[in-house]
Amino acid sequence: MSVEFIGYVGTQEVSEIIPPAGPVIDVDYARSVALAHEAGGFDRVLMAHSSASPDAVVTATQVFADTRNLSVLLAHRPGFVAPTLFARTLATLDHFSRGRIAVHIITGGDDADQRRDGDYLDKDRRYERTAEYLDIIKRIWSSDAPIEHAGQNYRFDGAFSSVKPLQKPHVPIYFGGSSEAAIQVAARYADVYALWGESLAQVRDTIARVRAAAAQYGRAEHIRFSLSLRPVLGRTEADAWARADDILARAKALQGSGNHRLFEKRKTAPANIGSQRLLDTAAQGKVVDTRLWTEIAALTGAKGNSTSLVGTADQVVESLLPYYDLGVTTFLIRGFNPLQDAIEYGRDIIPRFKAALAAREQVPLEARKAG
Repeated sequence: MSVEFIGYVGTQEVSEIIPPAGPVIDVDYARSVALAHEAGGFDRVLMAHSSASPDAVVTATQVFADTRNLSVLLAHRPGFVAPTLFARTLATLDHFSRGRIAVHIITGGDDADQRRDGDYLDKDRRYERTAEYLDIIKRIWSSDAPIEHAGQNYRFDGAFSSVKPLQKPHVPIYFGGSSEAAIQVAARYADVYALWGESLAQVRDTIARVRAAAAQYGRAEHIRFSLSLRPVLGRTEADAWARADDILARAKALQGSGNHRLFEKRKTAPANIGSQRLLDTAAQGKVVDTRLWTEIAALTGAKGNSTSLVGTADQVVESLLPYYDLGVTTFLIRGFNPLQDAIEYGRDIIPRFKAALAAREQVPLEARKAG
């Protein structure tokens, strides 16, 4: 199986240890991060989405202009743009980028953030809308004639797009969400199902559940899996853990300053299942499996991708391989020092991981199992 590495491009350097400062859109910084990912051999970079963030579509077009080969994973929440329009937007981007666009569908697990953009549906209704949304987009992309639609959330007559995706059969669809409702929608429509950095046992269980759901639609072998992590590297294992300790101390200090949106207190426990699962992982201990570090997830309430693999580059690669063996073929890796870490990952993780896979392929499967 081929492997894909995804990084992250923001318009401002900010993380759990770096408070926001300067312009929200720092054009030179965004260009530098994009170029660092391209030089480091990343396949794609994520364009994130929130109710307050810069527009991801516009940011993606700038990344395409700044790079030659780097692809973009565009985060998108259904419900705020008509599916007929967004189908045309993606297909247009696909052509102008020469096939470098994919979409990451995030239905939204934070009611407060949804309401900031005027969405008051509950979570189950949002997933129903997402399914309808994706169904419409795929029909628009594949239809050679105008289509009609009268559903629970959308209604239109004679919808048609003259532009179809350059990639075949369509722009790749990535999908995030850990609830049963999310898995059912992903099973029908996703090309790649995205998980946060959980334990090997949790990942094994989720992959089995998604594949079982996808089997209902004849897609059990079609769907691929992505895992998101925040690697912390050091020249030695001791160096790496010292770096992790420093990251935790800096995050705690920033949390205490009250000057960072990542540390805004929730009034209740997280509603989204993904965050709940990461907190369950953190409850198992500060380190799970061999080197899955959970303390930042615990500190932040697991508001996002917040677990790490800590160690030397060789140790981190060694810890990624069991996830690959479970069926994970895409790794979304981003750091707490976004630009510096992207350079390190491109230099130290990506080539080592690909070399490790190539070496394993030279060993017969029976021998690998016996070993």
